[in-house]
Amino acid sequence: MNNLILKMYVKGQTLWSTLKDDEGQDLVEYALVVALIALAATVGMKALAGGINNAFGNISNHLGTYTS
Repeated sequence: MNNLILKMYVKGQTLWSTLKDDEGQDLVEYALVVALIALAATVGMKALAGGINNAFGNISNHLGTYTS
């Protein structure tokens, strides 16, 4: 009987230490942060590209007007 209780205690301690182990959690957190940064950079680049495209379009229109 004592042997069974001791085995259950050891298994419980092993399970508890496994649940408290958070080494893998750091990797998931870093992956989420990298994904968020990549998403923000993509959205920012699209907005910047649109603004640059409009600026060059305006320059092209003005140069076309002044040269003809």
